[in-house]
Amino acid sequence: MKRKITMAALILLFLLLQSTLCQKISVASIKPNLLIILIVSFGLMRGRKSGMMIGFFCGLLADIFFESIIGFNAIIYMWVGYLSGYFYRIFYDDDIKTPLFLISVSDLAYGIIQYCFRFLLRGRIQFFRYLGRVILPEVFYTLIVTIICYRILYLINQRLNLSDNRGVDYFV
Repeated sequence: MKRKITMAALILLFLLLQSTLCQKISVASIKPNLLIILIVSFGLMRGRKSGMMIGFFCGLLADIFFESIIGFNAIIYMWVGYLSGYFYRIFYDDDIKTPLFLISVSDLAYGIIQYCFRFLLRGRIQFFRYLGRVILPEVFYTLIVTIICYRILYLINQRLNLSDNRGVDYFV
């Protein structure tokens, strides 16, 4: 129960930070994608199911608050969480190289999917311009923020694991 409350609070906090603080620290209207950081981090630390659930709820809330199409981000974020959860067994939590790589690939894929469904289908076919001016700077900015956020998320996950283990040992 404590884990669910903490995860709900983290989702709301990251959504709030995405909509307020990231707007203030944006550079040339490029802002980091904090929700991708949260989804991939917990997908790596907790597995496919957790990554998928966090991704779905992050995407659903992002759709409700920011988008006109409900469910588009929910599906994308859900798949990002599910696919990042595949690395759960072969990944060391305290190593930051794997999260940096997966977050960059996930943010790049998210940007390309956004481009395909929002611009390409409407006839705007300037992909390399969009890639160079929007997608890649966002990936780079997200990676910089990941270095800070991942350590905090790692410590939160460790504390939750300790409280989960202590609860089990308490009753045994």
